[in-house]
Amino acid sequence: MRTFFKTLLGFAGVVFGLYLAACVFLYFQQRHLLFFPVPARGHAAPVLPLRASGPRVLVSTRELPGPRAVIFFGGNAEDVSRTVPLLAQAFPGQALYLLHYRGYGGSEGEPTEAGLVADALALFDQVHAKHAKVVVVGRSLGSGLATHVASERPVQRLVLVTPYDSIVTLASAQYPYFPVSLLIKDRFDSYRYAPRVHAPTRIIAAAQDRIVPRYSTQALLRSFPPGVAKMDVLAGVGHNSVSEHPRYLELLSAP
Repeated sequence: MRTFFKTLLGFAGVVFGLYLAACVFLYFQQRHLLFFPVPARGHAAPVLPLRASGPRVLVSTRELPGPRAVIFFGGNAEDVSRTVPLLAQAFPGQALYLLHYRGYGGSEGEPTEAGLVADALALFDQVHAKHAKVVVVGRSLGSGLATHVASERPVQRLVLVTPYDSIVTLASAQYPYFPVSLLIKDRFDSYRYAPRVHAPTRIIAAAQDRIVPRYSTQALLRSFPPGVAKMDVLAGVGHNSVSEHPRYLELLSAP
């Protein structure tokens, strides 16, 4: 019997050691699992640097005079330059600014939540200095940035496409047997910033979204102050195909 228990304890020790090793792996590799940088190879829109110093972060632009402008924060593994024609259809006559995240599309640096948030706020400040009325659009990963910006800046209107309440929610569903909330560095806790958003907000969800669960999007919706946000669910499309829905452009630009 003693031999049996020693063997059992030894086996449990090996399993626990493997579990700890997996936790360590997830902790140190998490940014490679979260961010998927892609090069810019899409629409030939003008590209300008965000700031004169620090990492060279790029912004695809369609600069037009006037009070109205749109800032776009794209999804993971998205070349935002390819989104310029679609936004041009949704927002005719308005200036467009699309952020290439650090490490994405020719921008320098490594993507982190802190770095991306700093760039997003800097972009808003630069755009708002030239355009009084700024709409902020965030898709998927970018919805976290858009919500954060709208909680701290005078955004005219906020549009969130396939958004989540927190990356922790998504990662916990992906890795249910690990203490994700203790391990994760880049949390993108949109639910913490949504209560401070007062700009009219439209949430666009995909009925067949298999990446962001509906409960995560609905949790975000409930986080906004009463009457600030409303949600439209587009049937027949998924997370990556939501922009193909016939009503997508209408919802992007609708007041």
